[in-house]
Amino acid sequence: MAEQSLQPQSGTGKRILLVDDDPEIVETIRIALEAKGYQVLIARDGNQGLALADRENPDLVILDIMMPKRSGFLVLERLRRTRPVPIRVIMITANEGARHKAYAEMLGVDDYIRKPFAMDRLLESVQRLIG
Repeated sequence: MAEQSLQPQSGTGKRILLVDDDPEIVETIRIALEAKGYQVLIARDGNQGLALADRENPDLVILDIMMPKRSGFLVLERLRRTRPVPIRVIMITANEGARHKAYAEMLGVDDYIRKPFAMDRLLESVQRLIG
């Protein structure tokens, strides 16, 4: 089941879909984003992420690359191919390879952040992309 987190909207109220299979990372990012007033939707794998993106139409997707069922690359590819208005996407990954970054950029990712990262780095990117 998809988890939905509805906090009082102190700030923007913009909706962010977080797609990652690591419970600790999900929780850490969710808390940081909600503290800034964002509404956070959570998907635990790529297929669930696509279903939620289609149904909820979030302002931004934060997407892990290595996930069960469908990788972040396949999710990004499908989001880019099927949406008339491109959705903003930040990819996060523990992968060090430059090839992965180049491929993500070719697919049109808005930002690419390597784990581990400072939460400020992610929050700055979110702020820059959706305000």
